[in-house]
Amino acid sequence: MVLFKQKCGFSELYSWQRERKVKTEFCLHDGPPYANGDPHVGHALNKILKDIANRYHMMRGSKIHFVPGWDCHGLPIEMKVLSELGGKAQNLSAVEIREKARSFAEAAIEKQRSAFIRWGIMADWNNCYYTFDGKYEAKQLRLFYQMYEKGLIYRSYKPVFWSPSSRTALAEAELEYNPEHVSRSIYVKFPLLKPSPKLVSLIDGSSPVSFLVWTTQPWTIPANQAVCYMPDSKYAVVKCSKSGDLYILAADKVTSIASVLETTLEVISTFSGVDLENGTCTHPLIPGKASPLLPANHVTMTKGTGLVHTAPAHGMEDYSVASQHNLSTDCLVDEDGVFTEVAGPELENKAVLEEGTDVVIKMLQASKHLLKEEKLVHSYPYDWRTKKPVVIRASKQWFVNITDIKATAKELLKKVKFIPGSALNAMVETMDRRPYWCISRQRVWGVPIPVFHHKTKDEFLINSQTTEHIIKLVEQHGSDVWWTHPPEQLLPQEVLSQVGGPDALEYVPGQDILDIWFDSGTSWSCVLPGTDQRADLYLEGKDQLGGWFQSSLLTSVATRKKAPFKTVVVHGFTLGEKGEKMSKSLGNVIDPDVVINGGQDQSKEPPYGADVLRWWVAESNVFTEVTIGPAALNAARDDINKLRNTLRFLLGNVSGFNPETDAIPVNDMYVIDQYMLHLLQDLANKITDSYKQYDFGKVVRLLRAFYTRELSNFYFSIIKDRLYCERAGDPGRRSCQTALAEILDVMVRSFAPILPHLAEEAFQHIPYVKEPKSVFRTGWIRTSSIWKKPGLEEAIEGACAMRDSFLGSIPGKNAAEYKVTIVIEPGLLFEIIEMLQAEETSSTSQLNELMMASQTTLLPEEPRTLTTDVIERKGTFLINLEGGDIREESSYKVIVMPTTKEKCPRCWKYTADPSDALCPRCTRVVAGKE
Repeated sequence: MVLFKQKCGFSELYSWQRERKVKTEFCLHDGPPYANGDPHVGHALNKILKDIANRYHMMRGSKIHFVPGWDCHGLPIEMKVLSELGGKAQNLSAVEIREKARSFAEAAIEKQRSAFIRWGIMADWNNCYYTFDGKYEAKQLRLFYQMYEKGLIYRSYKPVFWSPSSRTALAEAELEYNPEHVSRSIYVKFPLLKPSPKLVSLIDGSSPVSFLVWTTQPWTIPANQAVCYMPDSKYAVVKCSKSGDLYILAADKVTSIASVLETTLEVISTFSGVDLENGTCTHPLIPGKASPLLPANHVTMTKGTGLVHTAPAHGMEDYSVASQHNLSTDCLVDEDGVFTEVAGPELENKAVLEEGTDVVIKMLQASKHLLKEEKLVHSYPYDWRTKKPVVIRASKQWFVNITDIKATAKELLKKVKFIPGSALNAMVETMDRRPYWCISRQRVWGVPIPVFHHKTKDEFLINSQTTEHIIKLVEQHGSDVWWTHPPEQLLPQEVLSQVGGPDALEYVPGQDILDIWFDSGTSWSCVLPGTDQRADLYLEGKDQLGGWFQSSLLTSVATRKKAPFKTVVVHGFTLGEKGEKMSKSLGNVIDPDVVINGGQDQSKEPPYGADVLRWWVAESNVFTEVTIGPAALNAARDDINKLRNTLRFLLGNVSGFNPETDAIPVNDMYVIDQYMLHLLQDLANKITDSYKQYDFGKVVRLLRAFYTRELSNFYFSIIKDRLYCERAGDPGRRSCQTALAEILDVMVRSFAPILPHLAEEAFQHIPYVKEPKSVFRTGWIRTSSIWKKPGLEEAIEGACAMRDSFLGSIPGKNAAEYKVTIVIEPGLLFEIIEMLQAEETSSTSQLNELMMASQTTLLPEEPRTLTTDVIERKGTFLINLEGGDIREESSYKVIVMPTTKEKCPRCWKYTADPSDALCPRCTRVVAGKE
């Protein structure tokens, strides 16, 4: 393999095509894989799909722009480094952590790069992009400031997803939802404190009245600031048969809540939610604290009681309510996910998701406000890196103002082609669910947010002068300067003199870094060519609809009001053979290196080679989930083996053939050969259309059907006699070789983007190609309009129907031992079949070749005398008339009887007279007669 790759310039292909002078360019922007581990089948799926697209467009004549990249920053790398260091990590400075994180990322990049090259991915591997490169980081900082200057980036105190295990804020794209998370859900009483005027008329004051609230996060009860209701919904005052207390809840929830509480709730009266306005209730844990009753649109009736406990520091909608009604948004939880001193001595230093929840529930029991506790299994957000649950807590962070970008982004998406089409709606839905984008992280391995904070005041410093100074430093030294240089060197002189000078500097560098989705989402500005900087194609997994696709779109729309992509192709995830998620514990993890090179026990893990891996990728229905395992790989290997056998037959039988001197004009070729060119043109058109739609699975299905059904099972079995037994220069043999040469050319080019190694190997062995360099340097499939002969379809398909009747009458027997008579009543069908056999009886006609019989007789009526050992089969065939608008049914009869001829020792056909003599055709060929 190494020799043929050198011969065809396999490794230099990308550089070669970049130097071509062509009119069109195709740009596929590589979404950077994360540099934190070994290459896996998910990488293989993604990179091979991209490579197939690139190779196809290159063969169509476009110059390919494809720069591989890596996402190098972020918490996963930092956490891996810290976990490997164990206790030593506590003594490391930020610079030391960054150095070790960089080394870790570089090692992962080299592993992944080597694998991508082995998979046959075409690229200039010496010129890749890395998000930890200083020039890349500098461009990212420039975009940050552009968005800040436009008011699209701002600093604010808001609730965000917070990972206690990672001690940082997270964006929606960094979450994964665990459907089997178990929460302790509770029903809590909030005693009525001040009734609204309407409520005064509905209650008599003889029994205690409480609002019923349900929550799955008991730890947030201490931070309660209000109870929200739906203004347009109906609410009820009910009496509990167990306690005699009066409860208020949504009227639609009375029956279900009574069942949960295992009691009877008698409806005393009902009223509209708006009648709760201006009422208050008592906080269940803080004596004397009032919680107002407030209207809110986020209240739903699908779960709970229709009344929502509101803790503004711990919920996005809660915070919105607080902003409208000027409620406190103080957070009682610190970075480690434990209660602070403000929460009180009973809760201080207790983890909110563990002991803190337990204490809150006990406090509610002690105050007699807890009505019910039960376990609830539901979907809950987890930190995708640490696999630990997150909380929502308010903190000061940097945000992108999504609201001001969404409308424009949605309009621009309407002009983008999505494959599959459903991906567009999925992307819009994920964007709509995102209230804002938190882009600050409290870690060190990343690009610093270029902001200086005042030492004693809640003020920060950022302007064009400070940002440009930082950008220049980062371009020269990388973002390490933020931690290695003293603060006075990070500020330009003109600003330094305004803020206290180097000896009394009042500002210090901020400690936040940028979200890695901002890191990778700005890659379009660093990588895409030209002034337009729009890629023809983005191709990634479906998780990127809320990740890289979205962050790329938002940053591009924010800074220049256009999408960075013209087409977006979305593929599914890789799963085990039975559709299960891959995991080491299940033993179903597939290592691409083992697929290619084999495992330790090669009887169980055989080496399949890179092309089997590529064929598996191409043939999979990539727009859904993609399964892989021994069965799928064995099937791919079998497909390629059949394809190799097909190529072997084609290459062997064009030996000694020169298309320039030996080719037969299409109209002079055998009808069956013309028919194969007709099918070939149809195949080429369908394959080209499938590549255009990035439906590589359809390409594989079309190819497989053609080389198994049309070639191996049909055409090859028919033409062997002509190829092997006619003289070398016989026009009939040259006709067949002309067809085979065209078939070989179309076949090799058709699968070349999918199986580049096999395509190059086959191309090198085509005997008449002068100085073969590379199939990829010779263009796409070439067909001729002359090949299109729809009239031939009826002749061949009609004859094949008769052939099937003949072969079906002698199952398991040698067709050459029989002679066949075909009777067709005079008419169009007879005329069509007569194209294949002009004489009445022949052992050498095209019709007899198709029948593979000793001889074939074509008659307009049944013969008068038949022997007793004949087999008869009747059939009908539909013929298209007037362009296919009308179909005429014609009948035929096939009469089969054993031949009286002997087997020719040369061609093995039963066409000889004495058993030891050659048949007339072979006698002529051996004698060298025309």
